[in-house]
Amino acid sequence: MKSKLPSLLLITLAACSLPLAAPGLSPTPLPTPQILVATQTAAPADVAIPSTPDARYADLTIDALAARTYGGGEVVEQSVIERTDRFTRTLISYPSDGLNIVGFANVPHGAGPFPVVILLHGYIDPADYLVVDYTRVYADWLADSGFIVLHPNLRNYPPSESGPNLFRVGFAVDVLNLIAIVRETAGQPGPLERADAERIGLWGHSMGGGITLRVLAAGAPVDAAVVYGSMSGDEQLNFDHIFYNLSEEQRGLEERAAFADAPLGSISPIYFYDRIQVPVSIHHGDEDPVVPVAWSEELCARLLELGKTAECFVYAGEDHTFSGWEEYLLMRRTIEFFERYLVAGP
Repeated sequence: MKSKLPSLLLITLAACSLPLAAPGLSPTPLPTPQILVATQTAAPADVAIPSTPDARYADLTIDALAARTYGGGEVVEQSVIERTDRFTRTLISYPSDGLNIVGFANVPHGAGPFPVVILLHGYIDPADYLVVDYTRVYADWLADSGFIVLHPNLRNYPPSESGPNLFRVGFAVDVLNLIAIVRETAGQPGPLERADAERIGLWGHSMGGGITLRVLAAGAPVDAAVVYGSMSGDEQLNFDHIFYNLSEEQRGLEERAAFADAPLGSISPIYFYDRIQVPVSIHHGDEDPVVPVAWSEELCARLLELGKTAECFVYAGEDHTFSGWEEYLLMRRTIEFFERYLVAGP
């Protein structure tokens, strides 16, 4: 589908020569972006209704994720990684469906309670992944601004344990379990002692954006979400793109062997966007060679057509991972968005 975007907040950002400010500084505030809420509530006419789920993946469907329970256990601090003037970074772990999931937490100094942002990384070969990887800069920016950041490695990323992850649904389960644990244990002694269980946001890049969409469609009790260079909510599109374009037919072999003839509508968030109940901020570079910018434009259009609150920013000349001014602007807009919905409230 090629959506018309007459009412969509679609801002193209040209390269600028303004200086880049470091995290923790307070440059002149950006104008508050307009938040558009469409009045149309019917689903787009060309979106098919999901077929009856194939029994082979019944546990992977959006409905199955929404129906089950999550949580149990706690976030445990394993060691201190780093202390800065504004926050402390620690190595953490938590349980997810019997697996031990490892990651890091950035906790601001001060009394709190602080809103929580769960930050989800994009795809990296697990053999090359580090516990504190490229997404550290985004986590640090948020912690500098007064947010507790929880950054799970997710299953199958050492030293996290390995487990089922067909169509990356296991990643979403890890996030849903973490959200439930935050809500159950915030305020108790430990890494979440100064966390506010009633103010939780999601932030996802690339693969992490796709995970975020699945978690939102499953009805996660969060308050706002940011997706950046996000994968599609259509699992058939994602599978084909990863298998044929991004991995030379090497990633997705298990799914291809088991589900080559199966319709994927029931596991695809795109067919369940009507269930998303929180504001979403969407960011994408218009020269992204990894994930088509059209996927984010379509996401914006569909959310607005469904009457959801969404904002969309397209960054001129930027690829899959921003740098320089555009990276700074991405995080300024992210922080202002979270301040609007996690700090000030709707």
